[in-house]
Amino acid sequence: MINVWWFCLKPSSNKLFIEIEAFNYGKHSLIAFLFPGQGSQFIGMGKDIAKEFAVSKDVFDEVDNTLGFSLSDLIWTGDKDSLTLTKNAQPAIMATSMAVLAALKSEGLDISKVLYLAGHSLGEYSALCAAGSLTLADTAKLLQKRGQFMQESVPIGTGSMAAIIGLDIKTATDITEECKNYGFCEVANDNDPTQVVISGEKVTIEKACELAKSKGAKRAIILPVSAPFHCSLMTPAQEKMAEVLRDTSIVKPIIPIISNITASALSDPTQIRKNLVKQITGTVRWRESMIEMRRLGVESFLEIGPGKVLSNLVKRIVKGVDQFSLGTSDELNKFMEQSNV
Repeated sequence: MINVWWFCLKPSSNKLFIEIEAFNYGKHSLIAFLFPGQGSQFIGMGKDIAKEFAVSKDVFDEVDNTLGFSLSDLIWTGDKDSLTLTKNAQPAIMATSMAVLAALKSEGLDISKVLYLAGHSLGEYSALCAAGSLTLADTAKLLQKRGQFMQESVPIGTGSMAAIIGLDIKTATDITEECKNYGFCEVANDNDPTQVVISGEKVTIEKACELAKSKGAKRAIILPVSAPFHCSLMTPAQEKMAEVLRDTSIVKPIIPIISNITASALSDPTQIRKNLVKQITGTVRWRESMIEMRRLGVESFLEIGPGKVLSNLVKRIVKGVDQFSLGTSDELNKFMEQSNV
């Protein structure tokens, strides 16, 4: 069980050339790609990649043309609050992830040697795009609508989300049950062994945070989000997305996708479509998904896109694996240096 990586610079350019070769573990390669979700966005993300790689610029151009406005201008030089709007943040993060992936592929990365793909919430759409299950244009349109529908489902200020740090999923679930007398509250994300995100009505989330602290939570942090994602309050968005997804072509991915909803590998387009609908209100089972990928033989996790959120979660979920964040030119160069090239 050895993972072998070669990295070199093309003599004719300063671009990173990456060739990945992995010995098989049984029938499995040892590599998985992870795609980030909302919250990883920042002004300027992907700009250096687009400047250095023409194929990456092409990704942003196609997304701009598909959406009918310059999302790339908003990403690179726009207003932070505008980028943070759900309808903008979701396609923006996906576009950046696909731009990074395009750069890697253009420089020699063979995606067929990747064992599994997974994405956190909207990142699952990025994973499906990377696997050829969704076209880039359809993915951009789906995420713009998804963000819009989710934002419209609950009046601003009435919903909330909070990160519970230091308690496990069972304890967090018990807390949401105890808070039913105050209103609505559910587990939204099972992120790692000691980080669970809850979602629901604002007053109920505040009560849940108080209860979590009384049960030993290190912290209970109200998150700066505009809507309570991944809970039943998103049912109106779920119904609208079901209609949109019904009319969208989804084909079998060339690499299996680890589903947020089932924490298991999927390749069947019908089931993928159903799970994308369920994902709107369902819990993101990220901790279980990483454990499942490790069980299936994955030894190296590469986060493709902005930020390091998923790489940091991997460190806390599974041991004895490598994790890398690849979202900027500097990160690509550091990746080379860490590989002793």
